Amino acid sequence: MSLVKAKKHLGQHFLTDKGIAKRIVESLVSTDKYNQVLEVGPGMGILSDFLLQREDLQTYLIDIDTESFHFLNERYPQLGDKLINGDFLKLSFDDIFPDKFAIIGNFPYNISSQILFKILDNRNKVVEMVGMFQKEVAQRCASPSGTKEYGILSVFLQAYYKIEYLFTVKPGTFNPPPKVHSAIIRLTRNEIEALDCDEKLFWRVVKAGFNQRRKTLRNALSAVMPRDKMDNHIYFEKRAEQLTVEAFVELTKHVSSLTI
Repeated sequence: MSLVKAKKHLGQHFLTDKGIAKRIVESLVSTDKYNQVLEVGPGMGILSDFLLQREDLQTYLIDIDTESFHFLNERYPQLGDKLINGDFLKLSFDDIFPDKFAIIGNFPYNISSQILFKILDNRNKVVEMVGMFQKEVAQRCASPSGTKEYGILSVFLQAYYKIEYLFTVKPGTFNPPPKVHSAIIRLTRNEIEALDCDEKLFWRVVKAGFNQRRKTLRNALSAVMPRDKMDNHIYFEKRAEQLTVEAFVELTKHVSSLTI
């Protein structure tokens, strides 16, 4: 088998350190909740090798790169239709996974936010995710309120998942090496089926708050409700980064009560 050439337009950086690959796969721990896992962008299969050794998991692979697909098809003929040549962002999970499942991958950094939002959109099916991201993105996901890294993605993910920053990965462990450090995070679905507020309004409030994060929420939320309808609630005097997920839920309920 000829090796797969990393393609810049697909954001491919192939992990070469088998020790790190093993650690990533071993980070899938909530297998009492699922028995199927989808690896995104397997490349030449460094994670796949360890995934396929796990008897507790039924492994699926998806790669948009036709060259990778043919390489993997030759390497893992036993996978059959569990090896998919396609775009993860367009994949219908319901067509493949009848029940809850996990996602794992060394994700292309140029679509990392889109991957995370797709997981969010399917949060009641994706119960665990272990993934490699650019270090700054990983920090943003895991950062608590009150930090400069805390933002829209932090709030949305932390509303539905427990997030753990597991470890940092240096550029030299990839081919070609990226210009940034990478990091592994784990998302584990929490027990919240639905937020205790209007979820669509919650998303609007969070986005508006962070779109003007240097302003107080009284000013930032003018895109959501008229300022003359706002009262003296303490949250209106704070900035978005100061509010926890729970505080955003309370603020959303309060905004809803003021706009009825």
